[in-house]
Amino acid sequence: MTVSFDQLKQDFPILDQIVNDEPLVYLDNAATTQKPLAVLQAIETYYHTSNANVHRGVHTLGERATSQYEGSRTVVKDFINANETAEVLFTRGTTTSLNWVAKSFGELVIEPGDEILISYMEHHSNIIPWQQLAKKKQAKLVYIELTDQGQLDMDDAKQKITDKTKIVSISHVSNVLGVVNPIKQLADWIHEKNGYLVVDGAQAVPHMPVDVQALNADFYAFSGHKMLGPTGIGVLYGKRALLEQMEPVEFGGEMIDFVEEQDSTWKELPWKFEAGTPNIAGAIGLAAAMHYLNTIGMETIVQHERELVEYVMPKLEAIEGLTLFGPEDLRFRTGVISFNIDGVHPHDVATAMDMEGVAVRAGHHCAQPLMTYLNQAATARASFYLYNTKADADKFVEAILATKEFFLNGFN
Repeated sequence: MTVSFDQLKQDFPILDQIVNDEPLVYLDNAATTQKPLAVLQAIETYYHTSNANVHRGVHTLGERATSQYEGSRTVVKDFINANETAEVLFTRGTTTSLNWVAKSFGELVIEPGDEILISYMEHHSNIIPWQQLAKKKQAKLVYIELTDQGQLDMDDAKQKITDKTKIVSISHVSNVLGVVNPIKQLADWIHEKNGYLVVDGAQAVPHMPVDVQALNADFYAFSGHKMLGPTGIGVLYGKRALLEQMEPVEFGGEMIDFVEEQDSTWKELPWKFEAGTPNIAGAIGLAAAMHYLNTIGMETIVQHERELVEYVMPKLEAIEGLTLFGPEDLRFRTGVISFNIDGVHPHDVATAMDMEGVAVRAGHHCAQPLMTYLNQAATARASFYLYNTKADADKFVEAILATKEFFLNGFN
């Protein structure tokens, strides 16, 4: 289909507002995305017409809610090309998904002296669970170096994937550098050593087609709120054979088959991992978001974001005193642009740009090891998505120039 991205904004009512006397330009999409009317209406319709607990009731509302909830699982399966719905677990988000893998699967396969390999560009959610597991199991946490362009040093990665390496856990796309990592190559290397690949896909699934089978990832985690869906819902994909080996991380109602006085048995996949009442509305909202993205087309979204980045980067590179982080070759990055203005703290940059109506993020972006690696205390970060336009990019550049002028010359 032909998509008018300028008209697309009309699907997102929150974007039609004035912030600090300026039209809102929302460029904090790596943190969370806005929700189209289709998603908001799907959640509202569920609560208006079908609100009931799932899997338990035989009454009409219960069956209707169960059908919508499990139907959402099928939508997710198709969206990421999982082999079957049993491989799709609903979680609270990427953080929960990665913790489940570390706590359950990691406990199962990691022995003293083993190595877990991650990179310096990882989000804290893909660092701390492995730190804790390594401490507990007397294993070693090893980091892949980065190139001067902020990409994975694949020579270093290949050297560090050894017979001791049991798990490689890597982000598909960096939330700071926008780098797209070569997941399939890493999968091939770690599988040659009989290890396993875990992927943090939070910044990838919203922005590009993801086929978990083609990538050959053993586990793949992502969040709904970063892809037009509601907060509090996420997905953990895992290969059936591995999920069947794992013990549940949480226990209670819904996930049990039979409970005796001293022992219990678990339901089959995927329900053995989903204890308690799930986020039913969240799953329905996530499915609606995926339907919306499919209508536009993921390849179309990739092309749109690439055009925005190719449009704005030369303008940014022309600004004196502006430092940009990440690959210069735009083929290897998404719409995440981290930057600093010489002599101005990133938090001041974000505050000043907000006064221009432009929402960007500032801080360490839950990636403190990366900040240390880059020798930066923090950065400002703009992140584009499908509802952003070249007019937004122009306003972004204007806000940077206005911010720079204010802080460097405003008091003269």
